[in-house]
Amino acid sequence: MNKKIIITGATGLIGTELCNVLIGRGDEVTIFTRNIESAKKILGSKLAYVKWDYKNPKAWQDFLKNQDAVIHLAGANLFGKRWTEKYKEVIIESRELSTRNLVAALRSVPNKVKVLISSSGVGYYGSRGEEILTEKSNLGNDFLANVCDVWEREAEKASEIGIRTAMLRQGIVLSNEGGALTKFLPPFKFFIGGALGNGKQWFPWIHIDDLIAIYLFILDNAEISGPVNVGSSETVRMNEFAKFFGRILNRPSIFNVPEFALKILVGEAASTIVSSQRVVPQKLIDHAFKFKFENLDRALRDLLKSS
Repeated sequence: MNKKIIITGATGLIGTELCNVLIGRGDEVTIFTRNIESAKKILGSKLAYVKWDYKNPKAWQDFLKNQDAVIHLAGANLFGKRWTEKYKEVIIESRELSTRNLVAALRSVPNKVKVLISSSGVGYYGSRGEEILTEKSNLGNDFLANVCDVWEREAEKASEIGIRTAMLRQGIVLSNEGGALTKFLPPFKFFIGGALGNGKQWFPWIHIDDLIAIYLFILDNAEISGPVNVGSSETVRMNEFAKFFGRILNRPSIFNVPEFALKILVGEAASTIVSSQRVVPQKLIDHAFKFKFENLDRALRDLLKSS
């Protein structure tokens, strides 16, 4: 049965792919966006658009009526700027206040949506070394963990008004359309590729096709709620990832980028880039989700075949 779905933050990598798939299967998609004309250029004319200022819910809350689901992806780019104190406030507010106002708006309208799916990240756990991390693992203690915690707690309030709520703790998304993979590609093409940090840290990855399939799986599966780890069931270390990457491109993987060099380039965010998270998607496994790309070698070959 086709669904009526609202998406925030739809013009990013995940949102763009998700909209294409939802429209392709016949769902009715409405985009909440700050800039309608810009969003139309990215997403096309097959979707409905609503001007969305998350600080002013009265202007858009009526559009939540008679919808089946909300997928909330909006939030300032984590690595768009150096983490100054001012930009860290922007990162938190764009997630905390937008989610709080979205849930408050959902509370105020009749015919409430059935499900809210809110984006989050494996950054919830902080850097945990060799510890195996399931959805039951404790919160980390760094800046990004705090961001994810604030984000999730605001989203979880939707469950108090009878809306099934899922928070997707996403790993590193691999796609040839943007994100981490396109950042790795240039150094390898110039024969200077390698791991970030010491290479021993666990690297939680997910192929974009599996990520989109997981959104649909949770959207359609009424049994899934709460935090959901979103990463491949095959966990690898950073140096393994770099070696696979180099082997497929027929390039060496010997030029590790030490953490101190990353700190010079990006500042405080460097500690997040080299963090270790041995994440297990336990809830997806328990609900028998079938990954298309469980194997990193196969995933990278699929994404890099045109490179």
